Amino acid sequence: MAKLSESFTLIDWSRFPDWTRQRSQAVTYVRMFVEVATQRGVSRETLLSTAGVPAALLEDPSGRVSLQETVQVFAAAAALTGDAAIGLEVGQRMPLTAHGSLGYVLMCAGSAREAIGLLERFWHLRGRSVVLSVKEERGGLFFELVPEVVLPAAVRDVLLSSMLGSMASGMQFILPDLSLVPEIWLQGEPPAAGRTMDDGAVPVRYRQARAGIWAPEAVQWLDSPLPTANPEALSQALAQCERESALMAPGDTLLRQVRELLVLGAHGYPAPEQLAERLHLTPRTLRRRLQERGQGFQSLLEEARHRDSRHLLASSDMEIQRISELLGFADPANFTRAFKGWMGMTPSQWRHQQAGQD
Repeated sequence: MAKLSESFTLIDWSRFPDWTRQRSQAVTYVRMFVEVATQRGVSRETLLSTAGVPAALLEDPSGRVSLQETVQVFAAAAALTGDAAIGLEVGQRMPLTAHGSLGYVLMCAGSAREAIGLLERFWHLRGRSVVLSVKEERGGLFFELVPEVVLPAAVRDVLLSSMLGSMASGMQFILPDLSLVPEIWLQGEPPAAGRTMDDGAVPVRYRQARAGIWAPEAVQWLDSPLPTANPEALSQALAQCERESALMAPGDTLLRQVRELLVLGAHGYPAPEQLAERLHLTPRTLRRRLQERGQGFQSLLEEARHRDSRHLLASSDMEIQRISELLGFADPANFTRAFKGWMGMTPSQWRHQQAGQD
């Protein structure tokens, strides 16, 4: 766990947007990580000291912490327990009610379709710092999570695995009669040791092109009535969500917008000038605003190339040279070097490995 410990201690939070240091995140998730870690034998005082988080912040169940403090606790818990997969257990332990009014809205919705729409509408109440998108693919649904700030891969996976573990558990709770077995997808390497969801009750796949939950054949149950549906309680929970949403300061959407626009097309990715035009900014202003958020166009482009390279390798028979060209690499050897830096293996080796998992 030295690598994970080093990753979060070396994060320069001063380079991140101001909102990452504002105490706007629910303390619920931090408290759960601390609880699980202490049950594993880690001293509460040691954990919080390692994370640099005051113990007093955890005393108020309705209190708030910053994204920085949240990430520090998550990573410290994983490092001190020696379990990079601790996020899966933490997520599984969270009942829907742990997500406050958003959890009650999901429980009281009339159908899965309505619940998904409400999840997307009010995700920002609990999921700020991570963008959620839900897409229909091959008769199933993919719930994709993309962090709004770039974190070290090991730290990112701890954060996302806790969210995905909770989402998978919530799906099975509100749809108990459909024998739903969602798959959790993570981008990083599988931990050398660690726990998974109920010892494999929910499959977890690593080295994926994107992070999220794959729910096969989900379209069939979108309009299935939920056993916990309650129209009256739903109305009350919706009103509470609206109140909470109105009190929240508008989020920093620039990084999200740039990521959404960095879509691979037939001629590659849009240039910085094209992005600036789409965002009604000058190229100079766009560059400055990205720098203020600790980002640059090149780092976001590399992130998109990393994401799309794995998707193309895993979901198509396209030749590696053609993939290299699409991603904007002038020489296939440069693509191979970049991919090996991302994944620790060549594109052909990774594609072969993915084929063996199917």
